Amino acid sequence: MSPKDLLLAFVVILAWGVNFVVIKVGLHGVPPMLLGALRFTLAAFPAVFFVKRPSVPLRWLFAYGLSISLGQFAFLFYAMYVGMPAGLASLVLQAQAFFTLIFAAMFLRERIRAANLVGLVIAAGGLALIGLQGGHAMTFAGFALTLVAAAMWALGNVVTKRMGRVDLVSLVVWASLIPPLPFLALSLVFEGPHRIEASLRSIPALSVFAIAYLAFVATLIGYSLWGKLLTRLRLRPTSCTGDCGALAV
Repeated sequence: MSPKDLLLAFVVILAWGVNFVVIKVGLHGVPPMLLGALRFTLAAFPAVFFVKRPSVPLRWLFAYGLSISLGQFAFLFYAMYVGMPAGLASLVLQAQAFFTLIFAAMFLRERIRAANLVGLVIAAGGLALIGLQGGHAMTFAGFALTLVAAAMWALGNVVTKRMGRVDLVSLVVWASLIPPLPFLALSLVFEGPHRIEASLRSIPALSVFAIAYLAFVATLIGYSLWGKLLTRLRLRPTSCTGDCGALAV
């Protein structure tokens, strides 16, 4: 990686490093699906009025919004809501590297080399160890849902790579238009209109801060730079060291 790419990666690490703690703070005052709806509504508005729509087919815009935004965070938020600790979530979510390698081979026809296979085995062993040793600190449902969230992130990585060169700021802003309505529908089904109303009426200041951080820092800044790195470099998810390690949503 060039010094410029390393700097971009460092900024993403900084933006995403504390993100799981921020999510936990937000979940203390807002239920998970409503939190997702508020996050992406704030990420989309008012920015969508000032940012030109990206030059990509609608199917790719929807694929990005439904995978890396709706899919990843619906499962992650609910995983943390049902007992996945912030620290363990940040580790397990890095299974996205494992899934990205597999999906890239399936959908982009990228070759899996011997070193990649070794990495897959090590990653699978590490996840199994986390699952066995972390049982006292997390629920099985939280662990499983976080793995699904990692798979959704991996699909989003492949979509980003498949789109090629695109204005990443406009992509993130316009893709943020897609999750709010599905999130709100999920909130109505799983959390109910009375809980939504009660949460919005008495939302604490810390939850407001969490929503703002998730929308502006984690989403607009973090994913714009993350996508830029993916398009500048060959898709090598196993080389990610940090929305890897500290890199989280």
